[in-house]
Amino acid sequence: RKSLQKDSSDSEVENEAKGKLLSKKPAWVDEDDEAEENVDMTHRYRKDFMKSDAEKVLTKKKLKRRLEEQFQRAMGGVPAWADLENRKKSKRTASDSDSDGDDDLLCRTGNFISNSESLPRGILKMSTCLPANQERFANGRLATVQFHPSAQVVMTAGHDRSVSLFQVDGIRNPKIQSIYLESFPIYKACFSVDGEQVIATGTHHKMFFVYDMMSGNIIPIQKVRGVEERFLRSFEVSPDGSFMLLTGTSGYLHLLSMKTKELISTMKVNGRCTASAFTPDSSKIYSYSKEGEVFIWDVRSRKCLHKFEDEGSLEGKCIAVSKNNQYVACGSASGVVNLYTTDVCLKENHPKPVKAIMNLVTSATCVTFNPTTEILAVASRETDEAVKLVHIPSYTVFSNFPVFRRKQIYLAQSMDFSPRSGFFSVGNNKGKALLFRLKHYSDF
Repeated sequence: RKSLQKDSSDSEVENEAKGKLLSKKPAWVDEDDEAEENVDMTHRYRKDFMKSDAEKVLTKKKLKRRLEEQFQRAMGGVPAWADLENRKKSKRTASDSDSDGDDDLLCRTGNFISNSESLPRGILKMSTCLPANQERFANGRLATVQFHPSAQVVMTAGHDRSVSLFQVDGIRNPKIQSIYLESFPIYKACFSVDGEQVIATGTHHKMFFVYDMMSGNIIPIQKVRGVEERFLRSFEVSPDGSFMLLTGTSGYLHLLSMKTKELISTMKVNGRCTASAFTPDSSKIYSYSKEGEVFIWDVRSRKCLHKFEDEGSLEGKCIAVSKNNQYVACGSASGVVNLYTTDVCLKENHPKPVKAIMNLVTSATCVTFNPTTEILAVASRETDEAVKLVHIPSYTVFSNFPVFRRKQIYLAQSMDFSPRSGFFSVGNNKGKALLFRLKHYSDF
């Protein structure tokens, strides 16, 4: 008797639930759906639903029923998601407030649809803009292209002895100014961290220039006391703006004060140093030797903290540390770019790379991370179109860059990402700073 009472109470709840379901208001009513309308069944998409020649025309309601029958025959009955009564049974324990919440959820889309935060792999959404230096192409090879750290400006410098600044709008990129350094083909130019100075070294000079953009003065630094070098070419500026690191010959590294441009200390690696990079907090320096070894220096004590061998490297060429200090990329003469995590580099003498990027077939001459550490750009200046963009953390190459069957990049000399990754620029041997808009990033 008790069980009978229980069953009857269950069925009452069920009927109540059914009643609620049937009384639910539709979220949208289309007046056109109410109008009786005949459908031509002889159309090639609907021919198969005719049961006889008498059905050349069916009403919308009949066609709907015919489609339902067809679907159920294919599915072997009504699927659970389409059986509204059964769905309500399984949810009858849910409170009324929940169902109200569901109704509210189904009536709005606004806040629930948004772009994914992280960069997707595979295809990189990008568009090609006019070259950044459209208003003044360099004559010959473009040694450097670099975005200003805070303004929407890009700087180009090259073997034609000029340093030029352009406003980046992606449309016209108007020129701001150019300076000319007489008989001084530029090897490398770089903004200071505050963005007020440009430092430029020459291809065959002991001296270097500092261009003060605020005052408009070009200051020659004739000789750094204590630095006995025939040429000063390669250098790095620390991210905190305190130091400038000059790469000398015979493995010497000269640490200068950025403020006074005076020598603080000299360090030495075994063999010859080919490239160096500061960590984002400016506390360490990674120096890559021609022999394929990486030395990690403490900036404050100038002591070598650790040394490791870059796997399979016959000759080191370029090195970069990601902005979040998670990765180190080492590019070698074979074209292989090894990507390591920094914690492994600091502990092991023979660390295993998380990924060996094998997409370049000639010497890797430039590696750079984007500010969000989602893209690693790798390039070789020894063959045309040799630029690849690698997605992190999947370590896969974006398949749509560079564009095949259309020569555009030629020999890539220098690369840079804008401060918030909105733009990517490649300087080539034809004097152009190619500009690409990365659409995933909304800011400059």
